[in-house]
Amino acid sequence: MWKVHRDIDADPETVWQILTDLDAWPRWGPTVSRAQLDGTAILLGATGRVWTPVAVPLPFVITELDPGRTWGWDVAGIPATRHGVAPRGNGCRVWMSAPVWAPAYLPILAVALRRIESMARAAANAGPGRP
Repeated sequence: MWKVHRDIDADPETVWQILTDLDAWPRWGPTVSRAQLDGTAILLGATGRVWTPVAVPLPFVITELDPGRTWGWDVAGIPATRHGVAPRGNGCRVWMSAPVWAPAYLPILAVALRRIESMARAAANAGPGRP
C-alpha cells in the first residue's frame, strides 16, 4: 500500500471522530459527496453507501477496524483506502493509504489530510465534542 501522512496539532480523539463521522466525509474527502451507514456506528463488517461527486452511489463494507486507531474499507467490492491516527507529541499523526495499484490517488489523500487538519483546528477552537 502507498501511504501519506500529516502531523497535526490536535487531540487524536478529535481526529478519529472526524475520520469516522460519515457526515464529515464530504467535507474532507474530495471524492465523497455523501455517505450513509446501514447501522448506527462504524463497526467491523458495517455496510453502507458512499456517493461520488457525480452522484453514483457505491456500496461499502468496513473490512478493518482498530477503534481509535485505524479503519479500512472495500468500496464496490474492491479494497480501497485505509485511515489511521496515532498520538505523536502534543498532537497526532494522521495517515491514509491507497492500494498498491492506485498511487495516483495519493494527491487526493493529501488534500483530505489537509482538510482534516483544518477541521480538527476548528473543532479545537469550537470546544469539546464539535468536529
